[in-house]
Amino acid sequence: MGISMNRLIVENRKFHTLQEMFSVSNNFQVIAGPCSVESEEQIYTVAEKVKSLDLAFFRGGAYKPRTSPYEFQGMGKEGLILLKQIKEKYNLITVSEIIDIRNIEIMIDHVDIIQVGSRNMTNFSLLSELGTINTPVLLKRGLMSTIDEFVYAAEYIAMGGNENIVMCERGIRTFDSATRNTLDLACVAIIKERTSLPVIVDLSHSLGRKDIIVQMAKASRACGADGIMAETHNCPEKALSDSRQQLSFDELEKLVLAIRA
Repeated sequence: MGISMNRLIVENRKFHTLQEMFSVSNNFQVIAGPCSVESEEQIYTVAEKVKSLDLAFFRGGAYKPRTSPYEFQGMGKEGLILLKQIKEKYNLITVSEIIDIRNIEIMIDHVDIIQVGSRNMTNFSLLSELGTINTPVLLKRGLMSTIDEFVYAAEYIAMGGNENIVMCERGIRTFDSATRNTLDLACVAIIKERTSLPVIVDLSHSLGRKDIIVQMAKASRACGADGIMAETHNCPEKALSDSRQQLSFDELEKLVLAIRA
């Protein structure tokens, strides 16, 4: 394929603690939480539910890149402060998206894993800068990116010295409208074969629907994924972003139980 993968080639290397959690056999992780941090009451309610299901990872967007400038853009720094509070209270590993290179320092201070969204997978200045820090990076595949381009994006981070990277397949844009995006599970198998990095699947943004999420979670595990990401909300119909794809608490519990079964 023409990719040397000098830093990411499969080898017996010791991972950092967070990567080990994804890599240990049979330790399939579920990263759950709301699309956006909306309020103190909301974030604490969701965190309490996530913790009650014995999940280790919590996602929540403090900064939200939205197609329309009139839609909810996130709580910003206030959202990060709330994420840090629930991280400390519930002992959860927090994940949140960065959308501006200038926010790296504040993100490091408030969350455990910095997420690079699909829109920024080709933001090479941001990727290179994230390579200079030690904070783990969750890298999402771009909407129209090939697997080669996805690996190259990870290389930009690794070349700076930060190899603590988790790859995330989140669906690609095709002609099919049955799902929000087309979930490419072959990507998971190929990335696992070609690199030493953990790979997870974002079921919420790939599917954009909830009725087949259990089946696709099982398929994700079967193809070698180390975990999944799913959005959940205490009141999905009132969510300020992506309300249709966010799981209710009952739906989240059914998903977790189905995976563990």
